[in-house]
Amino acid sequence: MHFQEESIDCVDFVLRKDEVLTVILGGGKGTRLLPLTEKRSKPAVSFGGKYRLIDIPISNSLNSGFEKIFVLTQFNSYSLNRHVHRTYASNAVHQKSFIEIIAAEQTVSSVRWFEGTADAVRKVLPYIREQRPKYVLILSGDQLYNMDLADFMQNHLIDPETEISLACNAVPEDQVYGLGIVKTGIGDSIKEFIEKPQDLEQVESCRQTSGQFLANMGIYIFNTKTLIEVLEDQSLTDFGKEILPKAIQEKKVKAYVYDGYWEDIGTIRAFYEANLMLTDDIPKFNLYLEKTPFYTRARSLPPTKINNAIVNKALISEGTILNHCEIHRSVVGVRQFIDHGTKIYDSIIMGLNRYGSLDRQSGKIPHGIGKNCEIRNAIVDKDCAIGEGVKLLNLKNVTEFEDEFVRIREGIIVVPRHTTIPDGYEI
Repeated sequence: MHFQEESIDCVDFVLRKDEVLTVILGGGKGTRLLPLTEKRSKPAVSFGGKYRLIDIPISNSLNSGFEKIFVLTQFNSYSLNRHVHRTYASNAVHQKSFIEIIAAEQTVSSVRWFEGTADAVRKVLPYIREQRPKYVLILSGDQLYNMDLADFMQNHLIDPETEISLACNAVPEDQVYGLGIVKTGIGDSIKEFIEKPQDLEQVESCRQTSGQFLANMGIYIFNTKTLIEVLEDQSLTDFGKEILPKAIQEKKVKAYVYDGYWEDIGTIRAFYEANLMLTDDIPKFNLYLEKTPFYTRARSLPPTKINNAIVNKALISEGTILNHCEIHRSVVGVRQFIDHGTKIYDSIIMGLNRYGSLDRQSGKIPHGIGKNCEIRNAIVDKDCAIGEGVKLLNLKNVTEFEDEFVRIREGIIVVPRHTTIPDGYEI
């Protein structure tokens, strides 16, 4: 395994490659992304037609020259483990580079699962120590961004006294409530850290001259010695809630301001909007950058087949078959079949894991989307079979709803994975 070594300064690259270990947190239960996370973890959720969310932090790390990666998993981890194994299998030629899954496990010293972000890292400290890194880079498994993490590391190294660095992103005041807000001082040192404030008065002193606030992105660099020290207190289980507020009182903690696109995929609405943003002429999160590609599983699929279809502002993944249908501002996943007369607007159709049969003579509705359907403002999860004449429109404009076929969350229709919707169903 070896990615783009030539794009990074050789001296710095050797230093970083030997001394940096990336730890990617596989996420919690992801309840706010239900039903997409009923049978998979958040980082395993499909994104952009052909990717998984976990591909984003892994690709950022690889593109930055950091090729020693641990992915920590716990909840609904089978799909995530399988994807990482199939996509990033170790290359025996470059034995110092690896991407390895570490699942939560019971040991002689602990019978508990991961109980928070900090606790997860604490429980894998034996594996971290084996690698003997000088620095540990901690990433979240369910965020969207395209960051030069090597520049983040260089910023950490400018001041040799820096022990912890936080990547921060400027956010407007209406977003501060779900984030950790920081106040910086001389040299971008962090003087105050407030996790998920209840009101603006708590963070008014943190407001920047632009009127915005600096939010913790959940992306950290720790000197390994410092990481071990801050994790000694077994009662502290979360970086944002407990470790960092205490660390800024005792350690040299520094902010790194990242001014690019960053999105924490925490809700159905955030997931929906982040996917549809990809259809913009110049999206804020751009998949079409040669120097920093996003890697995912290579599939030997045929080209997309378009038979007299209208496609406008859409991402259409490989192996898809579009028959006399219309697709507007939507993302369509791999192998998806969409039949005659169907119209899809502002929706995410995640695709199929296998083609299956298109024959309806057996009485079963085949996988894919049948004839004369209309789908708007929806997310159709993988391997769904949608019959003919189905209307997914949320005509009553309800915010929350659930029946045996669909769920509406934040006004968005979600069809859970493996759902079969009968002919003529309307909502």
